[in-house]
Amino acid sequence: MTPTRRRFLTFTAAALAVPSAAAAGDTARWAGFALGARASMTLAGITPLQARPVFARLEAEIARLERIFSLYRNDSALVRLNRTGRLRAPPHELLEVLTLAGALHDVSGGAFDPTVQPLWQALATGGDAVTARATLGWDGVRFDVDEARLLRPGMALTLNGIAQGYITDRIAALLRGQGLRDVLVDIGEVVALGRKPDGRPWQAGIATPARALVHRVALSDRALATSAPMGTMLAAGQGHILDPQGHGPRHELVCVSAPRAALADGLSTALCLLDGRAGQSTIAHFDGAAVEYIT
Repeated sequence: MTPTRRRFLTFTAAALAVPSAAAAGDTARWAGFALGARASMTLAGITPLQARPVFARLEAEIARLERIFSLYRNDSALVRLNRTGRLRAPPHELLEVLTLAGALHDVSGGAFDPTVQPLWQALATGGDAVTARATLGWDGVRFDVDEARLLRPGMALTLNGIAQGYITDRIAALLRGQGLRDVLVDIGEVVALGRKPDGRPWQAGIATPARALVHRVALSDRALATSAPMGTMLAAGQGHILDPQGHGPRHELVCVSAPRAALADGLSTALCLLDGRAGQSTIAHFDGAAVEYIT
C-alpha cells in the first residue's frame, strides 16, 4: 500500500495532553514525520534543550525503522521482499512484526491479512482486482532468521496495519531507556507512559474521519490505536482496509487499547472487518486488550 494506507487516525492526544505553562514544569515536544505521516512526542520532566540529543536519537531510529517497513522507499527491506519475493537475513524487527501478524491472522479467522497489498494496489489504480486476488493468502508467506519468502508470483505484503504501532512501541521503549517515565508518543498510534506533569493520566481524543470528537480515553502505561476504513478512499470507491475475502467493513470506526501499540494497531484493523462475536473472540486471545470505542 502507498503512504495513504495509513489509517485516518484523528487523535487529539497531543492537544488534550498539553498542560498549561504554569503546570507543565519542564516539558519538551517534538513534531515530525514517520512512514509518510505526521508524528509527535511530548516528554515531561526534561527541558527542550536537554531533549535535543534525545530527539536526535529518536529521529535516527525512526529513519532506521522506515528502511525496514516503508512501502515508499525503494531500498526498504519490505519493498525488496515484495520486489523479488525473497529477502535473505531479514531484520529481526521484520521477523517480530511478521510473527505478530501471523498470530493476528490466525485468531481473526484470516481477516487480518498483510498479503492484501496487490489487491489494494489494483483497487487504488484501477488495475485487475481478479488477478490480484488470486495472489492473496498468508499460507504463501514463509519466514525465519535466514530468509523471508513469498511463495506465489505477484504476492506482496503491506504492514501498514501494524508497523506504525510497532515503531511507536520502539520509540517509547527508547524513551523509557533514557530514564523518561512520563511520555506521550503519537506515531500513527499512541503510547502513553506515566502521567502528565499535573499527575493526571494522559488524555487521547477519538475522532471520526470528519474530525468530530466522539470519545476520550485516559491513558497511563498503555497504547491506543484507531482504524476508520472509510477515512481513506481508493479509486474504486472502496475503503482502504480490505477484507481478503472481498467483504466490506463491518464497522466505521474502531479504537482498541492494549499493552503494546503494535497489538492495538493490528487489532483495530482486524476488528473493522469482523462482526461483534468474532471481534470479541479475537480480542479475548490477547491479555490486556480492550475495545474502547466501536461504531
